[in-house]
Amino acid sequence: MSHRYAELAFTPAVRAVQEHYGSRRDNQRLEHEFGPNDELDSREIAFIGQRDSFYLASVGQTGWPYVQHRGGPPGFLKVLDPRHLAFADFRGNKQYISVGNLAGNDRVALFLMDYPKRLRLKILGRLRMQDLSDADPAQVDALRPYPYHAAIERIALLTVEAFDWNCSQHITRRYTEAQVREVMAPLQARIAQLEQQLAQRDTPSDTPTS
Repeated sequence: MSHRYAELAFTPAVRAVQEHYGSRRDNQRLEHEFGPNDELDSREIAFIGQRDSFYLASVGQTGWPYVQHRGGPPGFLKVLDPRHLAFADFRGNKQYISVGNLAGNDRVALFLMDYPKRLRLKILGRLRMQDLSDADPAQVDALRPYPYHAAIERIALLTVEAFDWNCSQHITRRYTEAQVREVMAPLQARIAQLEQQLAQRDTPSDTPTS
């Protein structure tokens, strides 16, 4: 069973470099023994549902790649089925580089990161942007991430072609503000408890002394 991600990514030039650096044999095993990695399974679906951001790469008419960050509440990137994702595309800096690139080439790559667990999911797909005037209002409402109130300009519909998981090497652990608060909550509660005990101990007693 061929590995769809390797099939798309391992061009002749890539395979030649793998041969040069001595990794070709291992990558041949990936091509033929793992996969097909062309439909999302429960692991990928759960991972996507927990993400609050991802990186989106497209290619412009000049041949230059462009990488853009997309963010929102956890789960704003929706899994419609094992081959399709969708998200509400919010108003940004109004340069519209990704949107313009997609008008000429719908191929994209997504990087989804879990920095605390040092996990990275890569997705190759074809992305279609749909203006709100052309979108189904019910679908727009389903993709609207409550209680996030950013202005939605269009709906993004992604067809998954392939995906792959990267190893954890060189991924630096980072934590969101919410994750830090969660970890610190027991410590802050314990500090508050100790401060209260100290305050009670230092309070002068009302009992008269003889």
